Amino acid sequence: MVYILAALVIFGVLIAVHEWGHYIAARLCGVTVHEFAIGMGPKLYHKEKNGCLYTLRLLPIGGYCALEGEEEASDDPHSLNNQNLFKKVVIFAAGAFMNFVAGLVLLLILFANAGGFYTAEVASVREDFPYGGETGIQAGDVIYRIDGHRIYTRSDVDLFLGRGDGLGYDIEVLRNGERIDVGYIPLTEYTEEDGSTVKAIGISVGGVEEATFLAKLKYSWYQAIDFVRLVWISLGDLITGAVGVDQLSGPVGIVDALSQVGSDPELSPTVWDALWNIGYFAALIAVNLAVMNLLPIPALDGCKIFFLLVNGVAMLLFKRQIPPKYENYIHAAGFVLLMGLMVVVTFQDVWKLFQ
Repeated sequence: MVYILAALVIFGVLIAVHEWGHYIAARLCGVTVHEFAIGMGPKLYHKEKNGCLYTLRLLPIGGYCALEGEEEASDDPHSLNNQNLFKKVVIFAAGAFMNFVAGLVLLLILFANAGGFYTAEVASVREDFPYGGETGIQAGDVIYRIDGHRIYTRSDVDLFLGRGDGLGYDIEVLRNGERIDVGYIPLTEYTEEDGSTVKAIGISVGGVEEATFLAKLKYSWYQAIDFVRLVWISLGDLITGAVGVDQLSGPVGIVDALSQVGSDPELSPTVWDALWNIGYFAALIAVNLAVMNLLPIPALDGCKIFFLLVNGVAMLLFKRQIPPKYENYIHAAGFVLLMGLMVVVTFQDVWKLFQ
């Protein structure tokens, strides 16, 4: 039960932050806001102030910021449809931006008491490593790229070594502030002390950077950027078929993941560790929501921005725009499809729990 409540709190806060982003951007751009709602369904609480109705609704599955001129054209100079393209994009993107900021701030809080950060510094190379020297990899180098992917943290090294083809890697390092492309490093067969053989890259990675204030800022930013990249990698794997739809998780799956993160004695031996891991998971969800919401999927803000750009081009070329009602039809259909997908994913999550 406690993890269900934790999930409700996390999503409730993130929804509130998202809608507040739309709300504050609309206000700053001079757009009339009719209602700022957290949740859906019947009202639990409402208050009107400065011409805006603030409501808390029963179902914690969403929220909205109702703007003048968003659903249909309005003659009001303070309506959304009468604003320029820049203001419209800012208003639609503000929700996702605030979700990203929420994830970043949460990471800053979590890293506030950190003593140090693991880095991608090369700790050592094998004596029989054939790709060392001035043009190769040396102890003290910092892994900068693997197969073209920027390396920010120690965990990135494991991620992209694990996603390689198992034959070798293109590696770029930092040495004394200078970027050096060491080229392709194939896996080499090494003989261990017990006579066994192993194929490996031949280096060990694991430096530690002191957790100064600037380092905390830097690694909070790095981790947030890594979260963004993980979302893109996951989407790419889904599109290419590397992972299936059955591996997606909905609310039930997220509650189950929170439960595992918070109750696993190895991951969370203390209450503080459990809270820290749940907070880290919440930061991941916040950044995930930010990225997903900007995708050009009907009913999401990214699709609204996409239509703004299409209409901008249409006005330049044809002096006409797509009628708002057709755009609304597309968003309505997209909402129905998203709800259908949510039902399927939720069913899958429940099925997995009973297997």
